[in-house]
Amino acid sequence: MNIPVLQVTEVGVSYGRTPVIEGFDLNIFKGETFGLIGLNGVGKTTIIKAILGLRDVNCGAIMIDGRECNQAESRKKISFLPERFDPPWFLSGLEFLYFSMRLYGVSPGRAEIYEQSERLSLDPRVLKNRVQTYSKGMRQKLGILATLLTECPLLVLDEPMSGLDPKARMQVKDMLAEIKKKNRTILLCSHILADMGEICDRLGVLSQGRLIFTGTPEELKRIGGNDNIERAFLSVIEK
Repeated sequence: MNIPVLQVTEVGVSYGRTPVIEGFDLNIFKGETFGLIGLNGVGKTTIIKAILGLRDVNCGAIMIDGRECNQAESRKKISFLPERFDPPWFLSGLEFLYFSMRLYGVSPGRAEIYEQSERLSLDPRVLKNRVQTYSKGMRQKLGILATLLTECPLLVLDEPMSGLDPKARMQVKDMLAEIKKKNRTILLCSHILADMGEICDRLGVLSQGRLIFTGTPEELKRIGGNDNIERAFLSVIEK
């Protein structure tokens, strides 16, 4: 039986008396890259927080590899890159990477760290500098490195391309493709729909707290009646 790496069943989340997520169902399987898309304020960050165990749910269940998401064993399987990634200013880049990996019991050598850093066009020499000296793009690359190097089977990436130039975006996409080949699973949120259409096996469209579409990028284009994925997405949410 193919048990989903991430299974969300009939989840509801409210802020006070205001429902934000209602009847949310989602299964993501091993080796799959799933993209969650939607306009601002429709609940993407809320459902991510619930999956990470950072937000209580009113109803439903969230399972990681068959275990409840709030169990310690489940949390060890998830590595998360937040939308607003801001590493501790007093650490060097290398110190932050080692700190992140120690949390997961991973200890790659410095040579591997430098190799992966170069693949993202982050000069390994700057890793000795405090992160307060980094540009937005450099900090984002550091966050991506820290997330990927944990070797977690489930990666949750919220706007990973934020602040990256076209070259770095292509490099990130190449690294995510390699991760997929290793049967690691990715839940990806981004407003850059062209990237989502290129990277993701399936997409989920979230609108007003509900998942109104789940399918491949090509299916989204067909249902939305447009070969442009952004226009297809807008057509789907306006129906």
